[in-house]
Amino acid sequence: MSSVVVIGGTSGIGREFARRRAERGDSVVITGRDAHRTDTVAKETGTTGLALDLARPREIAAALAGVGRVDHLVIAGVARDDNRVSRYDIDAAVHLVTLKLVGYTAVVHALRDRLHDDSAIVLFGGQAKERPYPGATTVATVNAGITGLVHTLAVELAPVRVNAVHPGVVGDSPHWQDRPQEVLAGLRAKTPTGRLATMAEVANAVDFLLRNGAVNAVGLSVDGGWLLG
Repeated sequence: MSSVVVIGGTSGIGREFARRRAERGDSVVITGRDAHRTDTVAKETGTTGLALDLARPREIAAALAGVGRVDHLVIAGVARDDNRVSRYDIDAAVHLVTLKLVGYTAVVHALRDRLHDDSAIVLFGGQAKERPYPGATTVATVNAGITGLVHTLAVELAPVRVNAVHPGVVGDSPHWQDRPQEVLAGLRAKTPTGRLATMAEVANAVDFLLRNGAVNAVGLSVDGGWLLG
């Protein structure tokens, strides 16, 4: 049995991954911003819930104080904004940069003494870093920053392994599943596999990065070849 912590485990891919690991018999802690929602999801998924807001990094260490040994750490918490240089929202940008880069690092800092030589970490980025879209000014920037964060953490925490997963369009995720069918059809048409990635497939990729002891400092794309389209 492994001890697993999923930061941002109350919805989407984070929840799917946490549920799968709990069903395998692992001890899983999930976090979410809202205490009530986190407790509800924890009961539904057979996990332990903690309230934690990545955008409030100074509170992270206290929130994680009760967590014990960590075999696998997944930081999946995300936020999206629509930000452009032409009408730049500084507050929104600061919030997202704080959440994704400072918050992720603060989690690792808080749990560093509970990691061990065989521990593994997976951070969530995204393919906006490679294919920005209008409004992705900050999203593309922070996802690119995840690559630098993975590299520096892999060096500083060695022999702990640190990798990132970069999902493309995940068709059955809460963010995408209710989009107009013509939009999804257009995305499928630009994907060499002819279909969109699923949450289960991204969760499988995360599991691979956590379990394969020879994979380190890697950014794994899970997009069906979408970047080639």
